[in-house]
Amino acid sequence: MTTSALDESRTDSDDDERPTAVLIGAGRAYTWLLVICAALGTLASFVITDDKFKLLEDPGFKPACSLNPIISCSNIMQSDQAHAFGFPNPMIGLMAYPVVMCLAIGMIAGARYRPWFWLGLQAGTLFGVGFVTWLQYQSLYSIGSLCLWCSLAWVVTILMFWYTAVHNMKHGVIKVPAGARALVLEFHWVVPVLWFGILATLILARWWAYWKTLI
Repeated sequence: MTTSALDESRTDSDDDERPTAVLIGAGRAYTWLLVICAALGTLASFVITDDKFKLLEDPGFKPACSLNPIISCSNIMQSDQAHAFGFPNPMIGLMAYPVVMCLAIGMIAGARYRPWFWLGLQAGTLFGVGFVTWLQYQSLYSIGSLCLWCSLAWVVTILMFWYTAVHNMKHGVIKVPAGARALVLEFHWVVPVLWFGILATLILARWWAYWKTLI
């Protein structure tokens, strides 16, 4: 996917009465990426929340995604880390992902926003990616289990964070040297590929003794 296909967007200040006010739109591919990722994140958050309440009602309940000793949503849901802020973590997703989806649908309809909006979206996705990175570490090295729905939320959050950063660098919302900006726009796909590759390698290495029994 080329950069132009990913983020063809317009910057417009002609319709604003203040000539210094810049309104920045977003390309169709980027906005659809936000819509799809937010929809998948909402789905994952809903399923995890639903299973969590079923588990609270019936301690013997086994979520459908509990497949083996490693891929076990039950272990994740019953851990202390699943309530990092005093309530089930997926409730954050149930609030955050739909907001992103609504904003992205507005972008598809032609909405344009000021730089502070894009910085706010970047800050939100930065919090999200920081939180899921902490959860990844806890899942691998403390809880010792994986949740497939959680993993889906990890993937979409990483994609939203990175491509929001690409969009902001392209339009000067995040200031970077011209050479670095050109490099990011040309090879924007490298970061998520490496990111997911490293994560997959860590998962394989963490439970290699188990995975090799399945071969």
